[in-house]
Amino acid sequence: MPPTPSPTPPAPLPQLPAPDLHQYAHGISLLGGWLPLTIEIVAAITLIVAIGWRRTRRWWLLWLPVCAVLGVLGALAARMYVNSEGLASDPAPFYLWVWVGVFVVGIGVAVLGWRGNSWWRRGFAVLAIPLTFLAALVALNKWVGYYPSVQTAWGALTAGPLPNQVDASELPELRNTVQSTGKLVEVDIASDASGFKHRSEYLYLPPAWFAGATPPKLPVIMMVAGEFNTPADWIRTGNAMPIIDGYAKSHGGQAPIFAFVDSGGSFNNDTECVNGPRGNAADHLTKDVRPYLVKQFNASDQAANWAVVGWSMGGTCAIDLTVMHPELFSTFEDIAGDHGPTAGTKEQTISRLYGGDAALWDMFDPRTVMQKHGPYQGVAGWFEDTVTPTNTASPYGKGGGHRPQSDAPSGFGGRDDFKDSDEAGAADDLCATAQSVGISCSVHRIISFHTWQFAERAFSDALPWLAAQIKTPGATDSAA
Repeated sequence: MPPTPSPTPPAPLPQLPAPDLHQYAHGISLLGGWLPLTIEIVAAITLIVAIGWRRTRRWWLLWLPVCAVLGVLGALAARMYVNSEGLASDPAPFYLWVWVGVFVVGIGVAVLGWRGNSWWRRGFAVLAIPLTFLAALVALNKWVGYYPSVQTAWGALTAGPLPNQVDASELPELRNTVQSTGKLVEVDIASDASGFKHRSEYLYLPPAWFAGATPPKLPVIMMVAGEFNTPADWIRTGNAMPIIDGYAKSHGGQAPIFAFVDSGGSFNNDTECVNGPRGNAADHLTKDVRPYLVKQFNASDQAANWAVVGWSMGGTCAIDLTVMHPELFSTFEDIAGDHGPTAGTKEQTISRLYGGDAALWDMFDPRTVMQKHGPYQGVAGWFEDTVTPTNTASPYGKGGGHRPQSDAPSGFGGRDDFKDSDEAGAADDLCATAQSVGISCSVHRIISFHTWQFAERAFSDALPWLAAQIKTPGATDSAA
């Protein structure tokens, strides 16, 4: 019998202890420590100096209050926009909106306080604008954990080289050699079948792929990032390379091929991996990417050897692709995904993702798909979800349990248990439906927030199981 979902978070794995907030980054942390605090303090002091103290009575009674009102309205407008567009399924922490409001106040102080002001105070007013904007970006980054360190952010913004990356033209020279680590190669996959405009994608080839005169038929794990993404996010921010290489090293160089795919086509295009007005993302992943790996890299063409791993929006993609195409994929890991493709309310989702076609909503809704399909054979899933820590000083906290759902979210990261989030209860609901149609699945939980660091931990936890499920040579850990 398949295991039933358990509400009890498992103990942290001994090989990957829960990290402290200040230890997330390799380099100067952007998630905690001295740099974010310094940016916030400098921004606040600069704005205070720009506001000044020797000002006219009219400034204090009229224009400064106007600036404050503009700040409040700006923060409310930003929050309403994020909520109305379905840009985040769990609400942002209060301090983010505070900094958005402070940024708008800074603009007001510079514009409304310009006339009759001294040159040096004008300089501080102008300087306060980028500084408060930077502080707001830091607050946003602390929420989602997108850039753990300055080095990570710089590498992403400058498109710096990725770990162990080689050019595709170098692969023939590496054939029939012994490699101590896997290699990452950038690929440009034709979109003839889907017509989906996508960015360059990346493949991880394990050491075993290079051994021998021809590549072995290895299994594949497709990696899908979150809503705002680049194909390299799992590599840069999700820290996937050390995890994968560590697995390969402990298994004699054997590991799956990993495909770091583009599900959006651009950073802010939320396709939810469906076909619709935002692009035929589902067709790209199933009809472009998969055949390309089979043909060009000798990957296995058997569904039993293919898995999909996704984080947040990508978690929804992982289960959706698998249950819609059991002839292509047999295994998935859904890391904090929603109940189904989501872009706001159901009505908004139908309009935004499917151009108003409700039949397409049914076609891509995982529970509807599973119930219509009926019994599955040989399909398995791993759900990883969060338990919100009671101590917000660290993303994993020192205690366990949930906050009451009526509490406003605060601190590091978003919350998957928030009552209005589509993620709330998604893992349990989807696993229950999956089990009712013959899909073996289990639900795992970690004391954490909804951040990339949680996704990294969840992927590391599940990798031995994933590798075994898709029959990776040498894999032995098949317990979910």
